[in-house]
Amino acid sequence: MKDITSYVYNFEELIQGNFLYVDKTEYIWQLVRPSSAGYFLSRPRRFGKSLTVSTLKAVFEGKKELFKGLAIYEKAYDWKPYPVIHLDLNGFDFSSLASVKESLSRLMKETAAYHNVKLTESSPDNMFREIISELAKQQDVVILLDEYDKPILNNIVKAEISDVLACMKSFYSVIKAFENKLRFAFITGVSKFCHVSLFSDLNNLTDISMDSRYAAMFGYTQEELESYFGDRIAALAGEQTLDSFKAEIKSWYNGYRFHKNSKSVYNPVSLAQFFESGGEFNNYWFATGTPSFLMELTKKTEFDFRSVIGGDSVPEIAFSAFEIDNIDPLALLLQTGYLTIKGTEQKFGETWYFLDFPNKEVTTAFSAYILNSYAAKTQTVGVRFAAEFATSLLNNDLKKLRKALEIFFAGIPYDVHKKQESTFQGIFFSLFRLLGEYVEAESSTNDGRIDAVVQTPKAVYIFEFKLDNDPTALEQIKEKEYFKKYQLDKRDIYIVGVNFDSVKGNLVGWEEEKVDKR
Repeated sequence: MKDITSYVYNFEELIQGNFLYVDKTEYIWQLVRPSSAGYFLSRPRRFGKSLTVSTLKAVFEGKKELFKGLAIYEKAYDWKPYPVIHLDLNGFDFSSLASVKESLSRLMKETAAYHNVKLTESSPDNMFREIISELAKQQDVVILLDEYDKPILNNIVKAEISDVLACMKSFYSVIKAFENKLRFAFITGVSKFCHVSLFSDLNNLTDISMDSRYAAMFGYTQEELESYFGDRIAALAGEQTLDSFKAEIKSWYNGYRFHKNSKSVYNPVSLAQFFESGGEFNNYWFATGTPSFLMELTKKTEFDFRSVIGGDSVPEIAFSAFEIDNIDPLALLLQTGYLTIKGTEQKFGETWYFLDFPNKEVTTAFSAYILNSYAAKTQTVGVRFAAEFATSLLNNDLKKLRKALEIFFAGIPYDVHKKQESTFQGIFFSLFRLLGEYVEAESSTNDGRIDAVVQTPKAVYIFEFKLDNDPTALEQIKEKEYFKKYQLDKRDIYIVGVNFDSVKGNLVGWEEEKVDKR
């Protein structure tokens, strides 16, 4: 049995170390078989981009023997070696404009040393130009650029982002200058920004981020999971039935979809760590890096999570590149993998997309992180409170629920909450998504829908939340008859109107009624 690893991202080391490799080389062959080609691909972090870049490097260095037994080995390909410029932006300091310039310079010096190129220039872009010029004297060059957007994302909410962007644009424009000397170019990133020269200048780059042919190139399909990991799953199932154990693995780590018609895939790093930990379910992917810049952005733009996550459909433009100075948090949430495609519908002659968290791993961790950002509650406190919240509902104890909410909001520091509805929306969105661990909960998508519904085996609870001196919460539920869709249900129905003081951040009003179903 081959070993599983979540930390070897070099293809040659992985093959020679007898680690398990899920064969994706059919996709690699499709990319490399044209006489010249250039591609851009966006995928969330820790999704196999670096390993794919390393695999391409081995192909273009002509190391055919590494691929014995894999799909590409028998394909019609000449395995001719090329000079490969492999630029991996992982592991460098990009925390400021000065560190960006310093890190790019160090990267160029390391690249030049690897290829025995003597540098005479001093700026990163001119060193890059010099390296390509020298290598291209022999034959066409291959450029593999991994995580192109890391310097941008690391500075996205900082004042000097414009200067960082200008620096990167100058650096990347070198690739455009030598496009007639390139055998192949492959650029990866988490996100896609407008006006970075990769996209404004390199118009011959084919964006395969949402290409149905490559939708399953990163991550594992259900079929791949069962084919490559079936023996491990069976060994870890224990007293659970195999089907129920596989269903639980799927609910935790599957769910990413990169084209409307594609199969969903598993996060490869999460799966590897799940197997390495002996089958312990945990938030492995989220633990590799928290999205602090995303939280800053969503608060700054007063982003309403309820408006799109698990709610109304959004147009295809949400998947497009975006402006640095006018960032849409929705686009960034999609590109960074915190949201994914869950379904589609046709509107106005176009495809619109339903979005949600990919799986249980992301739902739980991201909801807890929202709660931490908006209410200064740790993930542990947030999850613990959600469990207390759920227990009150399961026991049909609304008095205890009200008391728990009062204590929860009283514990939010005054300087954390803002006097605006989006703050409370963010708090309740995360609370009700965390309830999904224990009971069925959903949040609304606009003012015409119920703020929150929680369903337990015994009852249906309908909540409406209002701010300040607005006493109309319960009346709104009655007037719009939010409970009507549940009236044929055998369970009891309770309607609850809750009012909050946005200045003090406290719960100041509570009305509840049991619906007469006669």
